[in-house]
Amino acid sequence: MTPRRISLPDWFDQGPAARLLAVLNAGAEEARPVGGAVRNALIGLPPGDVDIATTALPDAVVRTVAAAGFKSVPTGIAHGTVTVVVEGRGFEVTTLREDVGTDGRRATVRFGRDWQADASRRDFTINAMSLTPDGLLHDYFGGAADLAAGRVRFIGDPVRRIREDRLRILRFFRFHASFATGEPDAAALAACIVEREGLGELSRERLRMEMMKLVIAAQAGPTLQVMADAGLLGSLIGGVPLCRGLDRLADIERRLGLEAEAPRRLGALAVLVREDADRLRERLALSNEEYRRLDGIGHGWHGLDPADGELLAKAALFAAGPRGYRDRALVAFARSGAAPDDAGWLALASLAERWKAPAFPISGNDLVARGIPAGPELGSTLAKLRQAWIAADFPTSNSAISSLITRLTTAR
Repeated sequence: MTPRRISLPDWFDQGPAARLLAVLNAGAEEARPVGGAVRNALIGLPPGDVDIATTALPDAVVRTVAAAGFKSVPTGIAHGTVTVVVEGRGFEVTTLREDVGTDGRRATVRFGRDWQADASRRDFTINAMSLTPDGLLHDYFGGAADLAAGRVRFIGDPVRRIREDRLRILRFFRFHASFATGEPDAAALAACIVEREGLGELSRERLRMEMMKLVIAAQAGPTLQVMADAGLLGSLIGGVPLCRGLDRLADIERRLGLEAEAPRRLGALAVLVREDADRLRERLALSNEEYRRLDGIGHGWHGLDPADGELLAKAALFAAGPRGYRDRALVAFARSGAAPDDAGWLALASLAERWKAPAFPISGNDLVARGIPAGPELGSTLAKLRQAWIAADFPTSNSAISSLITRLTTAR
């Protein structure tokens, strides 16, 4: 396909990526940004990571960038990749290559100088484009047309592409959810179904990485439903996926102006009870923080309802903290069946933005001063005071707090 000229994005003209490209292109070798940064430039999105391909061999890249004063790290040098740090930002610089063999997880490569051959080993047409300093877009497989049409296609035979790296099954759905419209490419979907057993060969860490990106994509709900209908999703999460709940959650987040957060989205998709969080931690190698958020959703989403009044919601917010409460309230809203503009649910879901829970104002020393000795009785009284303080709607005045202490300590 003949290259066409496009306007260079700002990051190509100035900033750390521009400085690195100028250094790499100063001699006899050629370097181009490839993949996602080029794709995003065509649709006006921020570049994200700027990956660079080059005709230079890894050792030559290291020498060239060192001479320019840049730090390099041999992050994947056996496969041709050197990470170069410019102005505190890392860029992966990879020598042009061809796959010699693969076991479905790792490829054996040989280095080359053929840009189209290098592009042909990539996954999707929209990720195989590169850009030269004169603004020429090199698009060997029709990626720009696919991007404009809202279509994600594998390069060449989808089954072969998947067998080179089984993770491409999940990557297909993630990119479809991020950049496509309408139904998934039929050949790609069929290949993902045929090769689905290969997902079992992947590490839990790689599965987690893709799932966390997929659940926050623009069309995550409909795409996950396609995966569920195709029998691909249930085995990943180990249960029945709740795709409609995730779709409704996305609508509610947009209405409230909230950013999509992967743990909350995953909770809406797959956590009804706390045991679901335990299962997902094992299947996806979740971090401790991600697990705690999912466990909180399983523990508390079903206890929130605007019909119960705001005081109970405040008590939940006090107990869970703003983020934990927001996770539970938004998932409860999504599962309630209420319209996204329901006033009661919107008020409950936005409570953490409208009200800050005060700190519990009574300490053990306050009770000791009232004659309660240290020990089990003091702990029991303090717990009762805490509940009474919450039931009284979190008073903060000295007189109200003193009255609470007097009432409970004289009644004991």
